[in-house]
Amino acid sequence: MKKFKVLSSILAMFLAFFMLTGYTNKDQKGNNNTIKVTYTLKQGKKTVATRNTTLKKNDKVITGLKKNWKVEEAKGFITSIDGRKENQKKSIYWTYTVNGKKVNKLANQQTLKNNDKVQFTLDKAE
Repeated sequence: MKKFKVLSSILAMFLAFFMLTGYTNKDQKGNNNTIKVTYTLKQGKKTVATRNTTLKKNDKVITGLKKNWKVEEAKGFITSIDGRKENQKKSIYWTYTVNGKKVNKLANQQTLKNNDKVQFTLDKAE
């Protein structure tokens, strides 16, 4: 009878160990599906807002922008962020960079990676 109690105790410990280990692995896999991205808004040379946000892996630039600010767009082009609107008569438009590099894709097409830094600037077009 003593052997049975010892064996059942050992079996219970192994089961508990494997259940906890399995739970931890699932949690770690879930973290691989998220990325952290920093967004900065500038008006001319002045920084008006910076936000760190967590997104899903392969999300687009527009996703994090809309998560943090009220955004208006037309045909994929950003026309207003948080009430700051472009002015076509004065050639003032929203442009953006990712990690300091200009991007030739619309914000709803550009895929993000972990630790990307996205900067939107409202300024006169060059």
